[in-house]
Amino acid sequence: MDEVPAASTPEPSGRPLSGREQGGLRRFLRRLASSRAELEAEDLQKNSGEEGATPIAVCGERKRACVAGTLRTVTLRPRGGAPALEAELYDGSDVINLIWLGRRRIAGIEPGRRLRAEGLVSLQDGRKVMFNPKYDLRGTS
Repeated sequence: MDEVPAASTPEPSGRPLSGREQGGLRRFLRRLASSRAELEAEDLQKNSGEEGATPIAVCGERKRACVAGTLRTVTLRPRGGAPALEAELYDGSDVINLIWLGRRRIAGIEPGRRLRAEGLVSLQDGRKVMFNPKYDLRGTS
């Protein structure tokens, strides 16, 4: 079977597809073949980048970072006898736990909510954690 170069693939009108049209078709076919989780992760990464946030996957230990994503879970976990609100933030590349010490509840901090958080990243039990981060609530995902 003869291969036809991509640049000369004709459209039904008989004219070859331009590079831009091929890119659109390629993106459409890739999105069609991708799973829902992959598409959501891609969208989250794109939105986080637009907000000027650092991807969680590249955040280093003992470094200040600004991250953005969607809250997956929000739980109340006491630490050392004091309440602590813990939220899992996912940005499409990785997960970071945001922990507010001394808090039982924060209005707006709920699963499905988008937010941007800034603070010092540390590792605890092999997981990335940010204690008492400064945060900005965004719309829902």
